[in-house]
Amino acid sequence: MTDAQRFRDLYEECHPRVLAYTASLVGRQVGEDITSETFTVAWRRMRDIPTPPLPWLLGVARNLTRELRRRDGRQYDLAAQEAQRIITSGAQVEDVAAGVTERAVALQALAGLSAADRELLTLVAWHGLGPRQAARVLGCSSATFAVRLHRARRRLERAVDALGPSPEPDPGPAPAPAPDLDPRPRAPRANVTVKET
Repeated sequence: MTDAQRFRDLYEECHPRVLAYTASLVGRQVGEDITSETFTVAWRRMRDIPTPPLPWLLGVARNLTRELRRRDGRQYDLAAQEAQRIITSGAQVEDVAAGVTERAVALQALAGLSAADRELLTLVAWHGLGPRQAARVLGCSSATFAVRLHRARRRLERAVDALGPSPEPDPGPAPAPAPDLDPRPRAPRANVTVKET
């Protein structure tokens, strides 16, 4: 039996179960991608696959899923750093509690952004790419990238503003002025009228 025939048999036997496994972990769309990558690994390592093959294939799929989650987690963290930079916008945070609060708000705001926005922010903030380089990574023009980045930053700013710490409570009415305790007598004020000529 040739490697191609063996792979075809393996694929027909195990594909539905590997797909079901990955879809249960990450959803149908991403699960299909991971399943494809799993069988790409299987093709390259055809001679290393034990019998029965399913546990080995599920292990490969699990590792690919974990790698995807690590990559997404790193991207999220990097986007959080960009959000922190936007929040502080050059100002030094003197209060540790304020810094922690701002970081928590930034992380919450980032959680609400799309994966595309997080990727844009990450390419610039963490990877230090310029517009031309980042545009090449995304397969678009520099102008298109600049517009997308601008919009992503605005969305992040709006999300941060929406989640920002609540304004300080209103202290209530101003206290009454203190009574005048000056013991010296005061001269009465004169009514002065100015006549126009």
